[in-house]
Amino acid sequence: MADTCQNGPVIERYTLPEIGRVFSDAHKYELWCRVETLVMEAHAAAGTIPADSVEPVRQAPPPTPERVAEIEAVTQHDVIAFLTAWADNTEPREAAKWVHFGMTSSDLLDTALAAQLVEATDILLAKADTLVATLRDHALEHQETLRVGRTHGIHGEPDVWGHRVADFAFAMARSRDRLRRARESVGVMAISGPVGTYSNIDPAVESYVAERLGLRRADVSTQVVIRDGISEWVSALAIIATVCEAIALEVRHGQRTEVRELWEPFGKGQKGSSAMPHKKNPIMSERVAGMARIVRAQIVPVMEGIPLWHERDISHSSTERIALPDAAIATDYLLHLTNRLVTGLVVDAERMRANLDSTHGLIYSSTVVSELIEGGLSREDVYALVQTAAMRTWENGTPFRETLREEAASRDIELDEARLDEVCRPERFVERLGGVFDRLKNLS
Repeated sequence: MADTCQNGPVIERYTLPEIGRVFSDAHKYELWCRVETLVMEAHAAAGTIPADSVEPVRQAPPPTPERVAEIEAVTQHDVIAFLTAWADNTEPREAAKWVHFGMTSSDLLDTALAAQLVEATDILLAKADTLVATLRDHALEHQETLRVGRTHGIHGEPDVWGHRVADFAFAMARSRDRLRRARESVGVMAISGPVGTYSNIDPAVESYVAERLGLRRADVSTQVVIRDGISEWVSALAIIATVCEAIALEVRHGQRTEVRELWEPFGKGQKGSSAMPHKKNPIMSERVAGMARIVRAQIVPVMEGIPLWHERDISHSSTERIALPDAAIATDYLLHLTNRLVTGLVVDAERMRANLDSTHGLIYSSTVVSELIEGGLSREDVYALVQTAAMRTWENGTPFRETLREEAASRDIELDEARLDEVCRPERFVERLGGVFDRLKNLS
């Protein structure tokens, strides 16, 4: 008996119209009609069923979700409810007896599901393309926007904002390509009859339907298509969602009052807080973080549909009715929202430079170490000198070059001040990033 749960996609608040239609019950029944009609065409061409039975069925409108639900309340079987409701729409009704001939429910369900997931994937790939281009262009725009690079949340060395965004752009491009490969894995169908032995249906029927739907025949099916391909697809969506979250996390940090380097778009009339009128909160980025959890949460339930009892059970069915629409719809929304976030992102270059200078030159400690070692001092002596000077700067805010000069004098070490002026320029730290941005220009 087929599972009776209806599709339970992400709430309407986060469902965009195009992908929402793909996972609607109405569209599902359109796909079911398409699959069943193609099977009949193949049977008719082979002389298995009357040729004149195909056209009446083709012309019959798909049943409404309401009518299928009404019948299913009695039959407790969604496919039988669909077939009955569709037969009621067929004139003459006699033609409907050849619908589903030789098939089992999973033939219809898995084949239509493959077509549905491919449709959804194409929508997602288009949005991923857009986001890759947005990230690429934003990174190129800011390839000279100096900022401090951070490790462990602490200032490291000078960097440029475009470098950080370039990392996101390439990650999203790889994630999109991963989904493109997963499209092949999920676009797999089977029409092989009970327990998958083709006992009641010719394999030629399966080939005919696969070709016309643009799907690939399963190498083998045991009444159901094994769920490794669908698991790969959901995993690819989860990676996309998590890359979106990585972008959002950077913005959330950059919008903190103490940092103030980045700002989400904030529209006229927008409100940040019901209690504090001064607030401009990173709500888009936080929404991205929350929605990414929804996508990642679908990996394990879907993957647990790989092991089924023998040739088939339906423990995967109820899970997939929720998990697959949720994963696709949430990813679609995430791609849309992240693109909006990056497109409208406000970058405060002056604040970035002020933050870079805020530690009074401590960010040049590593280059000072290298310079003094090259000047002939031992690494141990240099590290002790530079660390002592740096700790004094941390403690009292005295500029690093001043504490360095004082510590060097106390140790009878002579510094080449002109050379230090040269190596402590922030621009020097990013001079070799040209190759990164050259590669980025070719990203598509």
